[in-house]
Amino acid sequence: MRLSELAGTYDAVFSLGQNCTPAIQLEKNGLRPFAGVLDWMMSDTLADVNRLLLTRFGHFMEWSDLQVMSAGYKSYMVKDLHNNVISVHDFPLSKNTEQHLATYGEFKEKLNRRIARFYEKAGSSQRILFVRLLGAYEEVRELQAILRSIVAHDFTLLIVNYTGVTGLTEIEWGLNHVCVVEIPSADLWNYASDPYWEQMFKGVSLR
Repeated sequence: MRLSELAGTYDAVFSLGQNCTPAIQLEKNGLRPFAGVLDWMMSDTLADVNRLLLTRFGHFMEWSDLQVMSAGYKSYMVKDLHNNVISVHDFPLSKNTEQHLATYGEFKEKLNRRIARFYEKAGSSQRILFVRLLGAYEEVRELQAILRSIVAHDFTLLIVNYTGVTGLTEIEWGLNHVCVVEIPSADLWNYASDPYWEQMFKGVSLR
C-alpha cells in the first residue's frame, strides 16, 4: 500500500505504541481527539501487543504483575511483567513511591475506559487508522489478521520503522491495508522527524 493511499477521512485514529512518539505525532497533526490504551507506554515487541489485542487486554497492568523499574523525569516507570509493557507517565513521583503506587486505582479505571472505547470504536467506526512504531514483517502480518478479526469495517495500518535511511522511504510488503515506511533512526528523539510525520499524515483527517 502506497503512502498516498493513506490520505482520507477516518472516524478514529489509534496509536499501537512502541513508545510515546506515535501519540505525540498524532497530537501534533490534529489526529488525536481521545487517548488510546498504549499512548504513553513502551511495548518494544509487537508480538506482545498482538497478544493483548487478541485477549482484549485481558490481565493487563494487573497489580500482581507490576514492578517499578525506575524513576523517570516526573513519573515512575512501571512494568507489567506478564505482558512486557512499561507504563511511562501514569504514576507521578509526587503522588507515588517505589513501595506504594497510590494512584493505581485511578490509573486502572482510566485504562479500562480506554480499552472499552478502543473496542467500541473498532466495532462502530466505518474507517480507522492504526499507527505502530517498529514492527517486523511476520509480526505485522499477524497484526493485520488480528485487526481484520476485531474491526467491523475498513481499517488502515501505518507501520513506521526507524532504520539507516536518509529520508522518508516507502517499503512495499504486499499486505492489504498496510502502509510501511522507514525514517532515519538518528531522528528518533528530536524534532527533526516532525516533517516526516507531517508528510505521512498529509491529507489525513478526522470526521
